[in-house]
Amino acid sequence: MTTPLTLDALRTQVAEGTTDTVLVCGVDMQGRLMGKRFHAANFLEHSHAETHCCTYLLATDLEMATPEGYSSASWSKGYGDYVLRPDLSTLRPVPWLEGTAMVLCDICEHDGETPVAHSPRAVLKKQVARLEAMGLTAMMATELEFFLFEKSFEEIRRTGFRDLTPISGYNEDYHIFQTTKEEHVMRPLRNGLHTMGIPVENTKGEAETGQEELNIRYAPALDCADHHSIAKHAVKEIAWQHGHAASFLPKWAADKVGSSSHVHQSLWSDGENAFRDPSDDLGMSDLMRHYMAGLIAYAPDYTYFLAPYINSYKRFAKGTFAPTKTVWSVDNRTAGFRLCGAGTKGVRVECRIGGSDLNPYLAQAALLAAGMKGIEDKLTLAPATTGDVYDAGDAESIPANLAEARTRMMGSEMLKDAMGEEVITHYARAAEWEIEEFDRAVTDWEIARGFERA
Repeated sequence: MTTPLTLDALRTQVAEGTTDTVLVCGVDMQGRLMGKRFHAANFLEHSHAETHCCTYLLATDLEMATPEGYSSASWSKGYGDYVLRPDLSTLRPVPWLEGTAMVLCDICEHDGETPVAHSPRAVLKKQVARLEAMGLTAMMATELEFFLFEKSFEEIRRTGFRDLTPISGYNEDYHIFQTTKEEHVMRPLRNGLHTMGIPVENTKGEAETGQEELNIRYAPALDCADHHSIAKHAVKEIAWQHGHAASFLPKWAADKVGSSSHVHQSLWSDGENAFRDPSDDLGMSDLMRHYMAGLIAYAPDYTYFLAPYINSYKRFAKGTFAPTKTVWSVDNRTAGFRLCGAGTKGVRVECRIGGSDLNPYLAQAALLAAGMKGIEDKLTLAPATTGDVYDAGDAESIPANLAEARTRMMGSEMLKDAMGEEVITHYARAAEWEIEEFDRAVTDWEIARGFERA
């Protein structure tokens, strides 16, 4: 695995003619990479310090619309500029694009220094700083699940997204033969990310036709989110280069299992796992129990940050490995929170609520905020739930839809205190706009159900 590029190394590559383009990328509300392609000479001369982007990039939706209702950006405010400040520690090659490097940016106000409060990287950095003030470091890992399809994005779009044929014809969970057929996409993905300095562990088939999983080694929270965003982008680009579409839509078919993004987390102090207590039956420290109690107590408050769209909630279904309840269990995939590595140095908690469409910066920030609140208030962790958690009638349910999740987020004093009320109001508007747009839509289901019989 290589290390990220230095400016001096980039200068050498430019002089040798091996690199000529630098992708300068901010992360938008949806977790996508947005930015500009710079000639590398210009980047080295000027733009490694800063460039600019329109404020609407942090006040838009998946369709790049410009909805009213945001206090930060609007037609009345003229849609001005933010400053993109490259974080040169993230400068790295992009092996699947010829002569290209990439850098991620922090998004700042006009002074070039003040972070835009609702920018995803800033939201996570704020929680990381709070945690560091407690003498702790968050180590996190996300699992990326997605579907590969036989045809390209362009071909599927021309059919109105109706001709959706997965790349395999059967459940390929852990299936070596079927995943061999997909190595033309997955091998360059693993190798490309490795060359970028992203610590890829493995890929595997997941529990559906055409479903894949990419696992990246745990890292400090901000690095983890950066790795996730770059990897998700890489999946789509590399699949496209080979004539396939890759989708992170959590539930693309009613009869198919959905795609998740589980988040593994532990807190460390002085190079040791602060979640570990070897004297405990499960290896859990009091700190871990308080943290997990916070995760569970506030799970309905922050579910929006794990499931940000209408479709996100179609995934939460009994018997699909997607959770429906906010309790914890020991190595049990039916619970919202799973204790992993019980009794070992790697003891950690896995949040299984998040879907493949989450923004990793916002999701991790929300989880850390809830966990820290549990530590601060010394919340008591209830006993582990056993058996089939889907049938745990006394357990609190995950919000059933986006409207319910938005209401819980809006009413959460914990989130307002941790992230700032303006941040919560901003993302509540994003949820509200998504609901408004869906309410205007006429779906295939409605037409087929009522066209003749209504």
